[in-house]
Amino acid sequence: MSLLLFWSSPNRDGLTAAAKEALLTGISRAGTAYEEVQLNQCAVLACRACGDGWGNCHARGECVQHDDFSQLYLAMQKAEGIVLVTPVYWHDLSENLKCLLDRVRRCETGHNHFLRGKPCLLTACAGGSGRGAVECLQRMEETTSHLGMTALERLPVTRFNRSYMLTALCGAGEAFALWLQRGKDGSA
Repeated sequence: MSLLLFWSSPNRDGLTAAAKEALLTGISRAGTAYEEVQLNQCAVLACRACGDGWGNCHARGECVQHDDFSQLYLAMQKAEGIVLVTPVYWHDLSENLKCLLDRVRRCETGHNHFLRGKPCLLTACAGGSGRGAVECLQRMEETTSHLGMTALERLPVTRFNRSYMLTALCGAGEAFALWLQRGKDGSA
């Protein structure tokens, strides 16, 4: 069993990185293998809406662009669960995570449906006032819902709640991994 964790912040020492580390600590505590993908280190271009707006993504479930997308999309298909961790920018998820999910959405909803029923855990990290975390989570859930995925948890992290949310994130990571180990119906 393996989990795939995407995180997208250029700040390796900030709130988003701390949230990611707390989640991975919990996942590790459950003894679950995981792959961590730092999207700022990947090349994922924005969707070009090629053809008549629906190109190969709709017809064949694949994108015509040559970047890291195909590899990341395949990793999502193979993972038993997906964790998404993003900083909040203007009440929304990071642009690089949005680019990835927009392209996945075109392949999934138009053709493939490989991610249907796949469980996910969503985390939005808002610095500053902390406003926007809930709105960002709502957008993330709408997108993952379009993919047919099932959001098991939505975790807002702010500068105000950082001290207790990092502990909660560790517990959430562990609970998510243990839930997957037991199987989606809760049995062993």
